[in-house]
Amino acid sequence: METTPAESPLPPAILRSLGDRSYDKRKNAALEIEALIKALHEKQDTDRICSVIAMLGQDFATSTNANHRKGGLIGLAATAIGLMQDIRLYLDALLPPVLHCLDDPESRVRYYSCESLYNIAKVARGHVLRYFNQIFDGLCKLFADVDIDVKNGANLLDRLVKDIVTESNCFDVERFIPLLQKYIRRSNPYVRQLLVGWITVLDSVPNVNMLDWLPDFLDGLFNMLADSNREIRQAAGSAIGAFLNEIKKSASVEFGPMVGILVSQCRNRERFNRLTAIVWVQEFIKLGGNKLILFYSELLGAIMYCISDSDIEIRQVAGYTNIDLLQFVEGTSEEFELSPLLQTLTLELKSNHIPTRMAALRWINMLLEKAQGEMNKFISELLPSLLNTLSDEADEVVLTNLEVLARISLLSDCEFQLVLNAIVDLFAKDRRLLELRGSLIIRYLCTLLDSKSIYFSLAAILRGSSINRESPQDAALPAEELEFRSIMVQTLSLILLTARELDALRELLRSSLEADAPKEATELFIIMYGCWCHNPVATLALCLLAQAYDLAASVVTQFAKVDITVGFLMQVDKLVQLLESPIFIQLRLQLLEVDASDHSLLMKSLYGLLMLLPQSSAFITLSTRLTTVATQQNANVLRNPSTAAGARPAIEKVELLAGFQDTQDMHTKARQNVLVRLDHSTRRP
Repeated sequence: METTPAESPLPPAILRSLGDRSYDKRKNAALEIEALIKALHEKQDTDRICSVIAMLGQDFATSTNANHRKGGLIGLAATAIGLMQDIRLYLDALLPPVLHCLDDPESRVRYYSCESLYNIAKVARGHVLRYFNQIFDGLCKLFADVDIDVKNGANLLDRLVKDIVTESNCFDVERFIPLLQKYIRRSNPYVRQLLVGWITVLDSVPNVNMLDWLPDFLDGLFNMLADSNREIRQAAGSAIGAFLNEIKKSASVEFGPMVGILVSQCRNRERFNRLTAIVWVQEFIKLGGNKLILFYSELLGAIMYCISDSDIEIRQVAGYTNIDLLQFVEGTSEEFELSPLLQTLTLELKSNHIPTRMAALRWINMLLEKAQGEMNKFISELLPSLLNTLSDEADEVVLTNLEVLARISLLSDCEFQLVLNAIVDLFAKDRRLLELRGSLIIRYLCTLLDSKSIYFSLAAILRGSSINRESPQDAALPAEELEFRSIMVQTLSLILLTARELDALRELLRSSLEADAPKEATELFIIMYGCWCHNPVATLALCLLAQAYDLAASVVTQFAKVDITVGFLMQVDKLVQLLESPIFIQLRLQLLEVDASDHSLLMKSLYGLLMLLPQSSAFITLSTRLTTVATQQNANVLRNPSTAAGARPAIEKVELLAGFQDTQDMHTKARQNVLVRLDHSTRRP
């Protein structure tokens, strides 16, 4: 039922003026309402005051007439001024209609609503904080308004509310945080300015500890660093910097909830976000220590991403941060889970960036040194990734990877064999890797580990006596496998005859057949000989190196039964060149010892090698060398080999020659089988 003038708590004249089009008339009506409210307040006529507020809120502020709404808002502000300190008793009635009008379609109504809210807050002061969330929600709408007057009014209201909060001792930040989380995801620049301003103000309030709530809005602050507005970026950066300084000074900070945010920001598209995030990660590692033990893998993933960043400053900070975390983990006595760390590191080994792969390998190496027992459990998981990294395009990555593999090999004999078996299998599957990096890999492993053990184990593996490998005597091997063994032996032989890293191994082989030679030296020669039989030229080179000239002379005569290919002749040519190298200087000097018991056998071996060569530079080189020796002998160079019998201890020459012949027969049959299959396939219709 409509209210009649007789029942109205306001005089008809005030009602007419309050809804008038003229601002001055509405203003005068508001002044009369203020005076009336003061009088009613003095009389303590609470009922009529409530009736006035209800009329202004219901009949005017929510009217369909824009002028009535404006008048209602001015009237509510005047009522608040008239109530003065006792306004707290009427805020439940005063605020809802004013807040409702903040969404009004008319810009002037929104402006008057803002003005009315300002006046109410100015009178109520701290009492208005009970409605802070509703007011702040309204502020966000006002700051995003398109009308400049509304925005200006919102700025004034914002300053007033900030002053009220600052001077208050009872601000409920816990109720405010959900609202902050809601709006901090907005991209409106004016709303962002408002939010940064409020975060800064609240952080300055003595009885409000914003660090406790930092994880709830830190991500939003970081996102503002990428804003197109320079002022917002600067304000957000300043706030983030201030929080970091507070964290440094605080004795109790929960780092964990913020780690995920920083890790995510380290992968942000914007440079400043990544730089700021990695700086925070660096400080967290310094400050957090063991508190971050559960987050090592996440932090490491972020560091690994930034360590290869396109920006040099980010790379530098990430590099220092990586060192800090690595040294901390290396030195900590606290127990931590290796599995998450190793999962991260294994993933980073597949990175497209060299610095990231290098850093991951250094981490694995450190963990192998720090926790040998625990790392044993993960070797089978790590090894495939490490083996794949041997094919890396960067030599420094391959060398660092070999250091890791060497560290694994040192864990136990079982791991040593596992690594070498895996490397041989990798070479068998990737012949290009063997061709391009085989020498580098074997040589560096011999530097890091014992070269004798490596050659002994590789020979055993290739000979077929290792675990999961059948020996040649047990089963016929496919042509591809035999070809691989021949190529692998050729590679190992070339390394043996050229690498300075293998000086000690060569000396051991030179004395391996002496009467007083250690048993392990003789065993090494025998196991290597059995493997080297897969490559005839390598077999001869090994015999010459070990000064087994009797065996060498016999092996040369067996070459008549070997398939002479271009590759074979190239290897013979290379061997002649190596005979002129410092490695074989002892052999060349032995050519002068014409009275030595094995001189004729040495000469027979070299003349046999000469007979294999076509007319070439290598033929001329070796022929000249042998002719020089022959002129000094004044006797027949090729003496009866029987005079040399007993010069060296028996090494089962017949058995060794038989093994050579059996191995070469196997190669010949395998090649013939391949040719037969090719012939059949070409004849098919």
